[in-house]
Amino acid sequence: MNFRPRTTSEPDINLIPFIDVLLVILIFLMLTTTYSRFQELQLNLPLANAEQLRERPQEIVVAVNADGQYAINGMVLNRNTTDALTVQLQKAAREAPDAILIVSADAQAAHQSVISVMEAARNVGLVKVTFATQSRN
Repeated sequence: MNFRPRTTSEPDINLIPFIDVLLVILIFLMLTTTYSRFQELQLNLPLANAEQLRERPQEIVVAVNADGQYAINGMVLNRNTTDALTVQLQKAAREAPDAILIVSADAQAAHQSVISVMEAARNVGLVKVTFATQSRN
């Protein structure tokens, strides 16, 4: 019988495989990450000769791009329906009850998109409607 005490060694933790796995996960996350972009509507306004306003009344600006997307005061609407446009115009009209509605439509926007804005304004009760243009310089 062997009664000598056994020599036990401390277990070693090998960090190299752990670091390799973390690097692979980091590379995977970097490659699969999506970067959000700010939503903007690209507009080419129609041209007209107009005087500049001297004082700025309260305004609600509705932008319509060539694809028929709407943005109210810079906020892009998720749905492009007249009902969604009416709801958002009601919210904007509560903040500025006697505001002027400015329709800033792209020169290539469909006529129906502009008519939908005017219909939504009528439903809300906004009677002061004007159209934005670019000057011919």
